[in-house]
Amino acid sequence: MRFEVDGPMEWADAPDPVAGDGEVVVEVAAAAVNRADLMQRAGKYPPPAGESEVLGLECSGTVVALGAGVDGWSVGDEVCALLAGGGYAERVAVPVTQLLPVPEGVSLVEAAALPEAVCTVWSAIRDLPEPEAGELALVHGGSGGMGTMAIQLLRARGWRVAATASARHRELCTSLGAEIVIDYRSEDFVEVVRDATEGRGAGFVLDVIGASYLERNLESLALDGAMTVIAVQGGTQAEVDLRRLMQRRVTLRAMTLRARPRTGGRGSKAAVVQQVRDIAWPLIAAGDVRPVIGATVPMLEADRAHALMGSPEAPGGKLLLVR
Repeated sequence: MRFEVDGPMEWADAPDPVAGDGEVVVEVAAAAVNRADLMQRAGKYPPPAGESEVLGLECSGTVVALGAGVDGWSVGDEVCALLAGGGYAERVAVPVTQLLPVPEGVSLVEAAALPEAVCTVWSAIRDLPEPEAGELALVHGGSGGMGTMAIQLLRARGWRVAATASARHRELCTSLGAEIVIDYRSEDFVEVVRDATEGRGAGFVLDVIGASYLERNLESLALDGAMTVIAVQGGTQAEVDLRRLMQRRVTLRAMTLRARPRTGGRGSKAAVVQQVRDIAWPLIAAGDVRPVIGATVPMLEADRAHALMGSPEAPGGKLLLVR
């Protein structure tokens, strides 16, 4: 698969990947579409140095080859994987540290919706303190791939959840555990959050908008509140009054997953994936957290899937490309 910046995708033959030391080769059954794919196509989000230029940050499939030093995995295992690129290919080489088993109760295709969303959201919330009784978290983009996962994981950790979404996705967010769903087109989320917390504000905000929401997000936060930015759909530059943050003891974080090193400490992909397997995977197996699939599209129609994701009619949850 190749493409010109902002041009159509073309499918082409390429050599089969070879499993290096500590890697396996996965035959791809499905890959999820992420906004990062659309940004890469537009020339705004290139892959890290040395990683595949083929689109696709997560996939599911079957292990077909093992590299040297691989233990605990076998040819024929059904898996899903966190990738820095390559998910749209027929086969992809994956470090075993970024490999996850398909959770119990989840199909092989559905599992493609999990790695990027769960690992990203977990990275954003894992350092939060235990919520006080009735403490509220605000999730922006509640109907998207990240938002649907964030609602569920925050609920599982004891938070009340408010989510912003369009009116047509209110029922979806509610079904996932959002106590309050705010129509971002017609309602002021600052006022709704303040009313729902008797003026205290939210203990945590998970933001996918960025600059255009920064000021109002800070207004929404309670004393000692925290905010994590995981996407910047609304711009990358904004001014902030640092004295105000200091006075309100606010923690402001921003993070991305793709550029993290494969291994090398708590911030590595390997560490995140292991924590997700230990903590989030049992929640999925128990049915407390589930992948939300908005639509499935044949892999060769990836252009159509990208157009759908970028349109006002995008379904809630993840878009999957299926072979």
